Amino acid sequence: MHATLQNPFPMNPLKAVSLFAAAAFVCALAQAADPVTLKISHQFPSSSGNEGDFRDRLVREFARKVEDRTKGSLKFEIYPGSSLMKTNAQFSAVRKGALDLSLFPISYAGGEMAELNIGLIPGLVTSYEQGAAWPGAPVGKEFSRLLEEKGVIILTWIWQAGGVASRSTPIVEPEDSKGMKVRGGSREMDLVLKAAGAAVVSLPSSEIYAGMQTGAMDAAMTSSTSLISFRLEEVSKALTTGRGRAYWFMLEPLIMSKIVFDKLTREQQAALVAVGKEMEPIGTAGAKADDQLVAEVYAKAGAKVVDLTAETVARWRVLAKEASWKDYSAKSESCAKLMALAEEVK
Repeated sequence: MHATLQNPFPMNPLKAVSLFAAAAFVCALAQAADPVTLKISHQFPSSSGNEGDFRDRLVREFARKVEDRTKGSLKFEIYPGSSLMKTNAQFSAVRKGALDLSLFPISYAGGEMAELNIGLIPGLVTSYEQGAAWPGAPVGKEFSRLLEEKGVIILTWIWQAGGVASRSTPIVEPEDSKGMKVRGGSREMDLVLKAAGAAVVSLPSSEIYAGMQTGAMDAAMTSSTSLISFRLEEVSKALTTGRGRAYWFMLEPLIMSKIVFDKLTREQQAALVAVGKEMEPIGTAGAKADDQLVAEVYAKAGAKVVDLTAETVARWRVLAKEASWKDYSAKSESCAKLMALAEEVK
């Protein structure tokens, strides 16, 4: 016979359960303390310190502030220059939770969600002050609601004025674009260009340089910042600026996946929302500064630089109302509602 081994230190079953529960609690606390790392992707060039594309600088400042405010419970990895994924794939990836955040020209996803084209309808927003009124106005609240239904949250509203870089003569009046191959940046802008007699080219702004260099396009409309960051002065002989006044304003918000947002703690969510709001005046200041800087950059490169008059902006607006506003409103009931609400913002 073999002797039965006795446990020299018998433990009370209740005590064993208590110790197990305590160990599990400590483990859970340790896991809760682990930081959550979020990925931010965008198509714009990387910046360095206070130099470079303000959109990349804004994203980095946003990440730094959120990290500080959450005491490191949220951390960020930033992928500029579409280095994580292609530009046009980012909105869909955010919707599905495959990408956490993106600073994204919202009209790029107009093919996926027609309502988004309101982010670049010529003549609809004609000043930074008008754009800044959107978040608190019915149009902004309705736009945010529609996006949230699709799985996307706007953290930072950023509007940017646009200009036109041309390989030959400047495009100032609508008729100046007749017979030219022009990149408009949105379906609605393309409709206006077609009405003016231009042929349209559809490319993200990160691909404009190659298009103009090869002659695949004669001119391109894009934000002042992109006109600088993508070095389009190297392939341009003329620039129509957006400084002072413009008929071309694009909404380029910092967006976040609702799927990812909903998994975070309330404190983390509050920090993201609060810091996102704090970034808005920084975004406006950066956009306005580039409206002036772009004129200086192109003039130094030898390009002819032209500013718009109020009368010219009004002519583009008249053409846009006929060529694109009606088309957008006819897309759906929600598009018609957004357009009506947007027209209320003066």
